[in-house]
Amino acid sequence: MEVRLNPELQAKLTRLATQQGRDSESLVVEAVERMVSYDEWFLQEVEKGIAAADRGEFVGHDDVKKQIDRRYPG
Repeated sequence: MEVRLNPELQAKLTRLATQQGRDSESLVVEAVERMVSYDEWFLQEVEKGIAAADRGEFVGHDDVKKQIDRRYPG
């Protein structure tokens, strides 16, 4: 597989690789692995949510507000 990066992104990648003492290719592989893993997880969570909604399992407005207030007091 061949991926073409614009010059600005290539320069950033090269700079980051140099700072980390790694080669650019390993950084690209790591970034793609992270993105793919995240996308797989996200899609699984969406499917779980859709299945719960199909079963009529919803969180009520008051419960959502309580969770937000607990997480972000003040």
